[in-house]
Amino acid sequence: MRTLTVRLPDALVAQIDAESRERKLSKSDVVRERLSRAGPSDRQRPATYAAIADIVGSVDGLPPDLGARKKHYLKAMGYGRKRHR
Repeated sequence: MRTLTVRLPDALVAQIDAESRERKLSKSDVVRERLSRAGPSDRQRPATYAAIADIVGSVDGLPPDLGARKKHYLKAMGYGRKRHR
C-alpha cells in the first residue's frame, strides 16, 4: 500500500478524528472508507448540456452559427481593439 499526504480543513480533520475514536478504527481506515464511498458511482452530476438544455435556444436574434464562429463575430463587433480616449 502506498502513502499519500493531503492537507484537509480543520473541521474535516475533527470529524475524522471523532469518527475514528467512536468506531475504534485508525484515521487512515476512516479516510479510506470515506474515499471508497465517494467513488465515481456516487457522483452522478448531470452532464453540462443536460443541466442547461432547457435554456438552449431561448435567446432570439443571435446568429445560428455563433458557437462555431465566435471569433468572427467578436472581431466584427470590435472586441479586442484599443479604444480611443
